[in-house]
Amino acid sequence: MLIDSFNREVNYLRVSVTERCNFRCRYCMAEKPFSWVPKENLLSYEELFSFIKISIDSGIRKIRITGGEPTTRENLDELIAMIHTYAPEVDIGLTTNGFLLPAMAQKLKRAGLKRVNISLDSLEKETLHYIAQKDVLESVLKGIDAAIDAGLSVKINSVILRGINDHEIGSLFEYAQNIGAQIRYIEYMENIHASDGIKGLASFEILSELSKTHSFSRIVNEKSGPANLYETSKGYRFGTIEPHRHDFCATCDRLRLSAEGDLIGCLYFEGAKNIKEAIRNGDTQEAYKMLAEVVDNKPEKNLWGIENVEISSRAFYRTGG
Repeated sequence: MLIDSFNREVNYLRVSVTERCNFRCRYCMAEKPFSWVPKENLLSYEELFSFIKISIDSGIRKIRITGGEPTTRENLDELIAMIHTYAPEVDIGLTTNGFLLPAMAQKLKRAGLKRVNISLDSLEKETLHYIAQKDVLESVLKGIDAAIDAGLSVKINSVILRGINDHEIGSLFEYAQNIGAQIRYIEYMENIHASDGIKGLASFEILSELSKTHSFSRIVNEKSGPANLYETSKGYRFGTIEPHRHDFCATCDRLRLSAEGDLIGCLYFEGAKNIKEAIRNGDTQEAYKMLAEVVDNKPEKNLWGIENVEISSRAFYRTGG
């Protein structure tokens, strides 16, 4: 079991397999050229799995594959199958924009994938084109359908941006409810890689808008990761993710591993330890030592909570958000 210095159990590892993405969302990597890290700089699936095994043996029970856009890395099902074969009890999830899922969902499910979080910020073709800087709505909707057809548990992630898609809070809610997927409204996380002028809505504003058409109440005393959960009078559950709230970090149970081997204890701190050399040298003891050190050094709160920082320099596309 991995316990940090604030007595939080760390049992969740988010693994970024690539920083590449086929979208250029304005709140994430709007101006980044379409390029890629040389293959030799990336950990291979076998190398990633070597560290994942150490993590599982140390107490990790939930793994989420992220990016960039993880489905842009070839043969992603191979990594998922390695993890599932080694530890079938581990909960394996994927965060994706859904664009490539129509051709991949069944294969990923067969490999051992259990759940997907799919980004959907608009149901309007032109609005989503503006946000993603690419015409993607039809493919994303087909990807969501493919994930459901494959038997994967589906959540919808929506970032609500002021003056861009804030008029769609209700329609996104209805869409997710109709397909049986939980929607999670994610507060925009300010970062230097986003387009200038992007502003998000606070969760209380989103909830206020929803309350005009739906009756719901907060669900308490239920562990739901970083999300606040709500339930409507008809039994539909949805969530909000509020990285700015004062207690957001109180139950943080996660680490992040980048595709280049950076092991990160907190998304909003720049500190990391790189496990690439230890893994490539087959030095599992050194890799475990780094894992233990990163866990022990996890900060109590993110930089926003400690120093009132209003914008992050972290490139979320490298760490999976």
